[in-house]
Amino acid sequence: MVKTLYHGSCNIIEKPVFEYGKSYNDYGSGFYCTDSLEMAKEWAAGKDQDGYANCYELDCNGLQILNLNAPEYCILHWLAVLLRNREFDVPSGLALEAKEYLLGVFNVDYETCDAMIGYRADDSYFSFAQDFINGTISYRQLNNAMHLGKLGQQFVLKSRTAFERIRFVGSEVVESSKWYAKKMLRDRAARREYFSVERSRRQKGDFYIAQIMDEEMMPDDSRLR
Repeated sequence: MVKTLYHGSCNIIEKPVFEYGKSYNDYGSGFYCTDSLEMAKEWAAGKDQDGYANCYELDCNGLQILNLNAPEYCILHWLAVLLRNREFDVPSGLALEAKEYLLGVFNVDYETCDAMIGYRADDSYFSFAQDFINGTISYRQLNNAMHLGKLGQQFVLKSRTAFERIRFVGSEVVESSKWYAKKMLRDRAARREYFSVERSRRQKGDFYIAQIMDEEMMPDDSRLR
């Protein structure tokens, strides 16, 4: 199967370089792409700088692709990967305990995979994850929050093999004046809906990180599906 992917950048990138990316990105070092041209254009646009939506084709035959949105995973697996790579604020004992629990119980072995699929933690979405480990929002609210603003998902090349399989197709200029505004609008809309509706809308039966730890919930717990 050949998959079409896009990468938003301030540069034209004809040949992605293996192990060049920042180690503190969502899923560690890698080449971060999306199957949405519109999303790539938003990522490419700077506040006062035009960018490029680079287009690629990836031969996926034989590649080991880890999909964190697959049925066997839950949002806590995604969060555990984030905790390994991103810098979280852990101001309380609860947050520190939550981090240790999630890394211990929901850890995902992704070092051997060729590519990964999962949510992208933009600023707003990263703050939703932060609220969850601090005990501010419930598990249900975290799940719902990740769909606000239609974030979409990212496709990340991780292995040398995957980098050898990707082929540059072309690029398209992205105008900052149009696409940066779209990016900011998406982020503000998600944040507004979160604070006006989701963050304060507790429901009967909601459970929080403290209960997950107290009851020692495991990945196969039906309540996490």
